[in-house]
Amino acid sequence: MLMRLVEYKYLVIENSVAMYGGLVAALFTCLGIYFGLKLTRTKEVIVEVPVNSPGVPFKPDEKKKAELGITNREFEILEHMARGLSNREIANTIFVSENTVKTHTSKLFEKLNAKRRTQAVQNAKNMGLIP
Repeated sequence: MLMRLVEYKYLVIENSVAMYGGLVAALFTCLGIYFGLKLTRTKEVIVEVPVNSPGVPFKPDEKKKAELGITNREFEILEHMARGLSNREIANTIFVSENTVKTHTSKLFEKLNAKRRTQAVQNAKNMGLIP
């Protein structure tokens, strides 16, 4: 019993300042982490994309198409790419060889400043060439 009283006196009475200091430090650490996460959280940016009215057919931007120098055949292939068709499927659909599709596709990549099919389709959508 005497040992417990000595332990209590040593822990609570002798080291009370250190204990309270530790508790205050822990409290401020938790508050700092909470407010740090809350204040540095990135905000979501919502971009509104204009959509054609229902019932109104989409009309590609012919001016932009001419400005980029996209031919009718390249535009046709671009539309098929946007539908997700492969080179072979496009070739079978428009009755040309697969190499011809690859040639038109590479020219489209140059004109649309793209490295991949998905990027070419996205750039064309942003330019108003395809819906």
